[in-house]
Amino acid sequence: MASDFYSVLGVARDASPDEIQRAYRKLARANHPDVNKDPDAEERFKQISEAYDVLSDPKTRRRYDAFGEDFRRVPDDVDPATWNRSRAGAGAGRRAGADPFSEGVRFSTGSADGIDLDDLLSGLFRGGGRERRGWGPIPGSDHEVEVEVTVEEAYRGGSKTLEVAGPDGARTITVKIPAGVVDGQRIRLRGQGGQGTGGAAAGDLFLVVRLADHPRYRLDGRDISVDLPLTAWEGALGASVTIGTPGGEATVKVPKGTSTGRRLRLRGRGLPNPRGSAGDLYAEVKLMVPRRLNPEEQRLFEELAGTSKFDPRRRR
Repeated sequence: MASDFYSVLGVARDASPDEIQRAYRKLARANHPDVNKDPDAEERFKQISEAYDVLSDPKTRRRYDAFGEDFRRVPDDVDPATWNRSRAGAGAGRRAGADPFSEGVRFSTGSADGIDLDDLLSGLFRGGGRERRGWGPIPGSDHEVEVEVTVEEAYRGGSKTLEVAGPDGARTITVKIPAGVVDGQRIRLRGQGGQGTGGAAAGDLFLVVRLADHPRYRLDGRDISVDLPLTAWEGALGASVTIGTPGGEATVKVPKGTSTGRRLRLRGRGLPNPRGSAGDLYAEVKLMVPRRLNPEEQRLFEELAGTSKFDPRRRR
């Protein structure tokens, strides 16, 4: 035995049967030779399978806990306390090849009152004890791949064609992107992961949504922010302006006295939510002035400057 079976599966010695099974399934998928091409994967897989064979059977696990690495060669009628005392007392004699039993239990070769060690060990693999499972059917591993989605695709949904790498080469699949996906959301495609062996089911493919940067829209969960450029007079006098959203055009009512930085909310115009309320769209005001003025504009702005008492730098 190369190492402790509990360490091989990465579980505590008091692990429950469910914990042992989950650990085995995870490690078996990751190290199965059909999936993992590492030269050492096959040997790791054999160790994992052996550890699971022993620890998943209550009777065999009790013997392993009692006798450790000697559990296979200790006869069934040996008391664990007696065995441990004999091991502790054997000392140098055991290291020199002396009989490990000091209280009436002994090994011999073919004698009527002893145990044939060769038969005992070979019987383990012929069904004389609990038959080894071998590798057995192994469910396919789950795969994960990132998929880039535009804001418009996230809003409306749609189909995307992806190339997915696998142990047998790349394959092309078409997937449906549901409306309302958000960044980091996982989409599960059952049976599209790694292939199982021995008739076991295939694993699943998980798509991790990554929303692509957009030149106009900024997302925070399902809420969308977009700049709203306004003229100085639209901000001062108020206005109704049209703005583009992922769902089409919408009208924003700008109150009088609106300055740069104000956020105007359009309820429900953010990303849809299949299970609840849609997000909101926020129009962030940016007041703009002409870079060049024609003579009439120049005159009007000068007139305004001479008439207005407004001082934006004065503390209020």
